[in-house]
Amino acid sequence: MLAVKTDNLSRRFGETVAVDRLNLEVEQGGIFGLVGPDGAGKTTTIRMLAGILDPTSGRGQVFENDIVGQAEQLKRQIGYMSQRFGLYEDLTVIENIDFYADIYCVGRQERPERIERLLAFAGLAPFKKRLARDLSGGMKQKLGLACALVHTPRLLFLDEPTNGVDPVSRRDFWQLLYQLLRDNVTIVFSTAYLDEAERCGTVALMHKGRLLRCDDPGAIRKDRKAATLEEAFISIIDDFEHNKS
Repeated sequence: MLAVKTDNLSRRFGETVAVDRLNLEVEQGGIFGLVGPDGAGKTTTIRMLAGILDPTSGRGQVFENDIVGQAEQLKRQIGYMSQRFGLYEDLTVIENIDFYADIYCVGRQERPERIERLLAFAGLAPFKKRLARDLSGGMKQKLGLACALVHTPRLLFLDEPTNGVDPVSRRDFWQLLYQLLRDNVTIVFSTAYLDEAERCGTVALMHKGRLLRCDDPGAIRKDRKAATLEEAFISIIDDFEHNKS
C-alpha cells in the first residue's frame, strides 16, 4: 500500500497557482524529499497532504484516507512539523511534549514511558526541565520532532525542518530520521538544500508549483550526466523554462 498518492492535486491562492496538477506516489518506509526553491509549492503540498489546507482541485490520499473527506482519520496516523513548529517558549521541554500528548489524546498510562523514550531518542533527557526559549536552534528542532512523534505516527511530514540550523545540528537531525526508518516510519521531507536531497530515497523536484522530475537522486544525476543533484536540478529547470517560452 502506498503511503501517499495524489491525482492532479492543485491549489490556487487567488490568481496564483501554488501547486499545479501534482501527481505523486510515495512508497511506505523511506524518506521522500520534496525539493525546490522558495515558491516551488513544497509547503502548500505538505499542508494539503496533512489535511490542513483543502485543495482547489484534484485528489489526494494518505494511507487510503482522502485528505479532504477523511482528514480527521488521517491526522491520527501522521505527525506534522511545520517550518516554525509551535513550541511554547515558557514551557519546559517535558511540558511541551506532555502538552502535545494531550492534543493527540495519548493515554495517561503509556505516556510516561513514551515521553522518556522520546527524550532519550532526541538526546533531550538532560535538558527536560529547561525552558524551550533557552534551547539552541538545533535542540528546538529535536524537541519539535519529539512532539510530532508523541502519538507514534506512521507517516511524518517535515516542512524544511533544518532551515537555518547549523551543519552539526542538521547532521544530528538526519541521524534521528535514519533511526525512525528502522521503525518503518515513512518520512516526507521538504528542503531547499540540494545536499540534503541526496540523502532521500526518492526526490520530487518542484518548481513554480509544477513537478519536474520524481526519481532517486542517483538516477536523476545519471540521466543529466551531472556530478551533483544541484547541477541536475539546474539543468532540468533550464529545460522547463526554455520549453515554456
